[in-house]
Amino acid sequence: MSEAVGESGETSVSTALEGARERRVATGGIELSVAELGDPARPTVLLVHGYPDSKEVWSRVAPLLAERFHVVLYDVRGCGRSTAPQPLRGGYTLEKLTDDFLAVADAVSPDRPVHLVGHDWGSVQSWEFVTVPRTQGRIASFTSMSGPSLDHFGHWIKKRMTRPTPRRAAQLLNQGAKSWYVYMLHTPALPELAWKGPLGKRWPKILERVEKIPAGDYPTASLPTDAAHGAWLYRDNVRAHLRRPRTDAYAHCPVQLITPTGDAFLSERLYDELEQWVPQLTRRTLPAKHWVPRTRPDQLAAWIEEFVTAKEEGDPAKEVAARGRYADRFGGRLVLVTGAASGIGRATAFAFAEAGARVVVVDRDAEGAARTADMARLIGAGAAWAEAVDVADEAAMEKLAEKVAAEYGIVDVLVNNAGIGLSGSFLETTSEDWKKVLDVNLWGVIHGCRIFGRQMTERGQGGHIVNTASAAAYQPSKTLPAYSTSKAAVLMLSECLRAELAGQGIGVTAVCPGLVNTSITTTSHVAGVSPEEEKRRQSKAARLYGIRNYPPEKVADAILRAVVRNQAVVPVTPEARGSRALSRFAPRALRAIARIEPL
Repeated sequence: MSEAVGESGETSVSTALEGARERRVATGGIELSVAELGDPARPTVLLVHGYPDSKEVWSRVAPLLAERFHVVLYDVRGCGRSTAPQPLRGGYTLEKLTDDFLAVADAVSPDRPVHLVGHDWGSVQSWEFVTVPRTQGRIASFTSMSGPSLDHFGHWIKKRMTRPTPRRAAQLLNQGAKSWYVYMLHTPALPELAWKGPLGKRWPKILERVEKIPAGDYPTASLPTDAAHGAWLYRDNVRAHLRRPRTDAYAHCPVQLITPTGDAFLSERLYDELEQWVPQLTRRTLPAKHWVPRTRPDQLAAWIEEFVTAKEEGDPAKEVAARGRYADRFGGRLVLVTGAASGIGRATAFAFAEAGARVVVVDRDAEGAARTADMARLIGAGAAWAEAVDVADEAAMEKLAEKVAAEYGIVDVLVNNAGIGLSGSFLETTSEDWKKVLDVNLWGVIHGCRIFGRQMTERGQGGHIVNTASAAAYQPSKTLPAYSTSKAAVLMLSECLRAELAGQGIGVTAVCPGLVNTSITTTSHVAGVSPEEEKRRQSKAARLYGIRNYPPEKVADAILRAVVRNQAVVPVTPEARGSRALSRFAPRALRAIARIEPL
């Protein structure tokens, strides 16, 4: 039995959760500090923090969710403003933590099931909540991040111990190395002394340096005591559940799994067999480290909102997740693609849409952009919008960035793809020709990187920039001096920008296609020839590219793969890869090829 102490809204929480209402919930001889934001009449989203955190770890996520939901956070027993059990030993078992959850859920949402969200140990204990019979009907959905079920983990270990293979042995050793802190927390007294001594004082700086967590209102002053108490989470539960994992640990509600790919404490392989325990599973991956509630709050809030809304509305159409490749990575993310009315840009917009991304289609061809956006909406599970903008116009790009940020959000992935072709010898290429090609191919990329890259850095939650260069960037040609120069500049700009933004979690990729069957051959200007000769050469080039027939969809696949893998330079097509190799290992051969008169 539990009892809510005080009325919701009577007390304001004097923490980083500004405007939150505090109540005290009594359960099992302790009192839990519970904070609430948003309208209590709306669906309840209950956030459970991990170790060594308090509920303030959610202070950047909770206000975003409170715009749509009734958001509830509570300090786990012994943390923050909640009281600790006495004695500590035996006071942190999963059974008692389940009692705490039910007490909070009954106090804040007595008549409706809650949507549960857990991070780290908040996720570990929440897995217990969603797999034990006594909570059935009290949980509408569960979003898990950076914390596996101890029972699932126990079966994962047993499978690799009893049926070992080289791969399974490597997975076991890898996770064993990542779990070094678990062994330390089982030692008597040492963790308490460390947290109340030097480690507790240095922890904020460690998080700032290692996890890139912005300094500010987190962690709170209660950290040393919270961490000392929380050591009993491990001592009371880990060995018992890993030795004798439950065989009935099946989730009785839909689960959304968000996996940070850079988690220093948990391997992605831990979740390989999760489908057998979770009948309704949605997977997401995020290029981030462990503390995603602090480093990626916008993305977490967007995914949680999407997942909860789909479950609340019960609309099968909305519950169908994107099925495209990398849907777990790009679902719900905001992608902007320039030059997307045709060719590589259009194929890239379609590929991101198929992966569940929200796509902003940009091109100076308004009708073409609108057609691409319409088709992207049909292909994908997310929204798509068309914007008519000339990337060479700096003021127009500034206005576009302001509009996108205000109406759709900060761009997660930027693809600077817009470009024009230009052939002809150097001496026949006019200054006006040079200006046109550099304005679009180079300055258009510069404007995109500077304007949208600044928004990414100011948000402080990472991102990725893709710049479409060309194999011509490293393959000299006597007939493409202006075009090759513009693309070589894009390649070097990408390399420089990659170095500058790496520390802020923003990847930069230069994609270098070879001969790709797009309309650029029929629109490229040929310097120094008559209109009739220009048309003849365009037609001849189009036939050559058509015979080669390398589809832009393959370039789009390479772009998505490059973002996932955070690749620096990606040659696409065999000739592009061959030229790249020659430029690095046999540049004299490449220079000799450049002297050959083209067909």
